Amino acid sequence: MNVKSRAKVGAAFGVAALGLGILAAPASADPNPITDYRQLAGVGSDTTQYVMNGIGDSVTNASGKIIASWNATGTAGVKTKATGCDSVARPDGSSAGINALNADLTAGTNCIDFARSSRGPADTSTTDLTFIPYAKDGVTYATDLGSTLPTNLTKAQLAAIYQCSSTEFPNAKPLLPQSGSGTRTFWLAAIGITESQVGSCVDQTIQEHNGVAIANGNQLMPYSIAQWIAQGKGFADVPNRRGESRLRNINGTTPTTGSGSALALNTAFDAGFLRDVYNVVPTAKLGNSVIAATFVGSASKVCASGTTISSYGFGTVSNCGVTTVTGER
Repeated sequence: MNVKSRAKVGAAFGVAALGLGILAAPASADPNPITDYRQLAGVGSDTTQYVMNGIGDSVTNASGKIIASWNATGTAGVKTKATGCDSVARPDGSSAGINALNADLTAGTNCIDFARSSRGPADTSTTDLTFIPYAKDGVTYATDLGSTLPTNLTKAQLAAIYQCSSTEFPNAKPLLPQSGSGTRTFWLAAIGITESQVGSCVDQTIQEHNGVAIANGNQLMPYSIAQWIAQGKGFADVPNRRGESRLRNINGTTPTTGSGSALALNTAFDAGFLRDVYNVVPTAKLGNSVIAATFVGSASKVCASGTTISSYGFGTVSNCGVTTVTGER
């Protein structure tokens, strides 16, 4: 079966398996319409783009919808504000979004107000940016439905596979997301290897959370559990990119609980493969009334969106809205 056929089969399976009763909660790919210049413009992580689109379509204040969240992929440039921001380069991934926010701060253009990130700060010695957690995700490995690889691997086995040194699975063909992906950064840290230890057998060119990239039975890739769940729910404008991929166990623990419309992140999944996800804002703007009301504190509009957060496959977190995590400039 070719890749295109596999994608069609995977999409059909995803909708059928999860049921039609949850099709009524649409998401948006970029603000809809794109000329809807809302109060806060965000860019960055592929992992959290859909849940932030969903939150953006539901949270409001006296001036209307607050959040305009631009997807990681699409047109090369986006217009984030009505004036002065006509061609902002679209960042693909957490690091790219954070870098774009930093560049905007340096230039003083005010075209980007926050960055989506599926990883924490890489540099905690600085305080220019504040990482604000709001949801829980997990990352596991995915393989093809008919994979020749086991449906359970240990951290040590995964590390060996990604270093291309596995004697147990010498024919494994590991895949990694694009450079700048927060999932890539998190995954390598979770399995205990560095960028310099990634082996030459690893294909490092795929877009994250795109299961259609798994075209052979000996391939595997890291996959956001929340993304995989959301892609199968039939949400409008959330493409089902799962293909025939299936999420697999790590250290004997399953990544999900329930089935059908009740499929959810297993918050008891191996702790080393669970992560908070963040919205990143300039520390100097934490006192801005719109930013504070939207992101800061357990009563913030994002933190009050627990139903939306859960519907996109994420878990809620007790530290939602906490602003003590700073860094990265």
